[in-house]
Amino acid sequence: MLAEPTDLLRLIAVPAFGWAAWRDVRTRRLPNRLWYPLLAVGVLALLWDVRTHLPVAGIDDRLFLVRVGVSLLVVVPLAYGLWWMGGFGGADAKALMTLALLFPTYPVYYLPWGAYPRVETTLGVFSMTILTNAVLVGVAYPVYLGVRNALRGDLSRLMCFGRRVDVGALPTEHGRLFEDEGGYTRNGLDLDALRMYLRWRGTTLAALRAAPTTHRDPESVGETGDPTDGAVDDDGRERGDASDDPTDGAVDDAEFDDPWAAERFLDEIDGSAYGTTPEKLREGLEVVTTEETVWLSPGIPFIVPVFLGLCVALAYGDLLFALLRAVGLV
Repeated sequence: MLAEPTDLLRLIAVPAFGWAAWRDVRTRRLPNRLWYPLLAVGVLALLWDVRTHLPVAGIDDRLFLVRVGVSLLVVVPLAYGLWWMGGFGGADAKALMTLALLFPTYPVYYLPWGAYPRVETTLGVFSMTILTNAVLVGVAYPVYLGVRNALRGDLSRLMCFGRRVDVGALPTEHGRLFEDEGGYTRNGLDLDALRMYLRWRGTTLAALRAAPTTHRDPESVGETGDPTDGAVDDDGRERGDASDDPTDGAVDDAEFDDPWAAERFLDEIDGSAYGTTPEKLREGLEVVTTEETVWLSPGIPFIVPVFLGLCVALAYGDLLFALLRAVGLV
């Protein structure tokens, strides 16, 4: 037999999370309907497995229940807590919670050349293995960024944490600016908030760059539009019509009460535009209208290392446990 029926059923997570990783990279948006069928499979498979371990008659049955308890009572609250503290996005937390239900214990798959996963931890909580694998994969990404930037000649103290991009590409990029008017910052303008502002104003980044002095004047804002949630359009193009914007020079470089109409924008929209303040928006707009290239945070969603961590866990097991065992710590 290749595997237990419940473990075979759980493999639906592989294509589902593969699609989620691809979509999250492309749009940074995952529909809630993705998780419902996976949760249903998890509940069904877990109930069937629990049935085979009742009544509790031996050490294997007790270990099974302990592992299920750790997965549901430790991994799920951990994912929620990281989301609550701002360390995870909502989709990241939902992904880990779903995996905690789907894979509370190690599955076993028998192939002609061996059984997989190859390495199992002493604890034996598979969702924890996926999480530790994902963290290790995520830690490797800064190394990749550093090498990539070095090869491109982009040497900076940010070279392991971000990438330099052309300002003209920002409308289809994801992430957060690593620059403000004062130089480098780790809390720059979110590009989703920038897209929300442009759509609210009914213009484009190219138009702002062509006439920054005029656009600083809050009186230049006419009828406003729907800011949306800042997602990148499917066609990858900017919304708005630059030809309708006034040219620079119509207004002198005066001091305005609300430069760029930043306060008005945040007052009129629903929500906080990803934590944006009027000052942060103004500083971000000054950067993107005066610079040709900017440093940008990687913008790689955690779903990607989670998917890779799942694949590695199924094919090999726990990378951290294997490393610790290799150096004699376990």
